[in-house]
Amino acid sequence: MKILISADMEGATGVTWPADVLPGTPQWERCRALFTSDVNAAALGFFDGGADEVLVNEAHWTMRNLLLEELDPRVQMLTGRHKALSMVEGVQHGDVDGIAFVGYHAGAGQEGVLAHTYLANQITGVWLNDVRASGGLLNAHVVAEYGVPVVLVTGDDLACEDALGYAPEALKVAVKDHVSRYAAVCRTPTRTAADIRAAAKEAAALAVRRAPVDGGPYTVAVEFDAEHLAMAATVVPGVARTGERKVAYTSGTMYEGIRTFKAVTTIVSAAVEEQYG
Repeated sequence: MKILISADMEGATGVTWPADVLPGTPQWERCRALFTSDVNAAALGFFDGGADEVLVNEAHWTMRNLLLEELDPRVQMLTGRHKALSMVEGVQHGDVDGIAFVGYHAGAGQEGVLAHTYLANQITGVWLNDVRASGGLLNAHVVAEYGVPVVLVTGDDLACEDALGYAPEALKVAVKDHVSRYAAVCRTPTRTAADIRAAAKEAAALAVRRAPVDGGPYTVAVEFDAEHLAMAATVVPGVARTGERKVAYTSGTMYEGIRTFKAVTTIVSAAVEEQYG
């Protein structure tokens, strides 16, 4: 059994504000250990449940945040940016039986600790076939095309609630309870590590490959916080403005859909001019 862990940081134990996840800050250095603890706990739980392999795909910001030296020696880690499937890179090779979303969070325009979808601020909403979408929902549709079930989700309580919509059977572990975008009631890392490990052990039983889902076409709509970002996004072929601050595109598969979305976010992030974003 091979498990892929897609590891994001905003939903990690103890993380509540931007400095916790911004590479190079003292708080980020501190929270890297908390993030690594969550990921390692998930890996240990999957090994407890019978996994033979666990591959961790770094999925936050620079994708170079986890402390490799603190992970169980059986774990392998895919680190660094510019990967074909970004947050779920590795799922496409036909050897993954289940995937865990560790450290995930609610989407742009939703309540949740550090809620966003790919970009921290510029995106105010994403919809997939008219359903408001978090990064978790988008990624769940991608992995479904490869027959890989989402078996575990960790994050704040609202990230777990969000996961009910895209992975109802998956085990969920809330490591903190949302109070505001920048505040949460946090459990200690000792407690969250135990909770995540226990859930991952149980979730291993759900890691059974399924028939690939052909659910296309997929229409993705993206709303931004400034009109010039919508204009910038139309540089990507197939992306058209549907409103002053909104664009949309349609893809036959979610493989194409998530790659187009990544192109849109890359262009948009480059179109922000410091103070006047």
